[in-house]
Amino acid sequence: MQVTYSWTRVCDVNDIPPLGSRVLERADGNVAIFRTAQNAIFALLDHCPHKGGALSQGIVHGESVTCPLHAWNIDLASGEAKAPDEGCARHFPVRVDDDGSVFVSLV
Repeated sequence: MQVTYSWTRVCDVNDIPPLGSRVLERADGNVAIFRTAQNAIFALLDHCPHKGGALSQGIVHGESVTCPLHAWNIDLASGEAKAPDEGCARHFPVRVDDDGSVFVSLV
């Protein structure tokens, strides 16, 4: 089964600080868009699965983000909490075009 995405342009890669994030505000939950040191881009619901901390305010390291409230480590690619913690933040598909435009599929 082929998946069809509906893409929303969010920003340029350079609008996201390295090892940082940018927040896309939405009525049904903000989306945090992260940039790693290697310029990989990921998008997660800006809500830690533990107690709802804003992941966008966390520390990005490798391909993970540490929640600022209780130091849970969340995998940026899957949204899964790393052991021993359990839970998952919703992740969103991301596309970066050759010109540096960042797109997220919010459907």
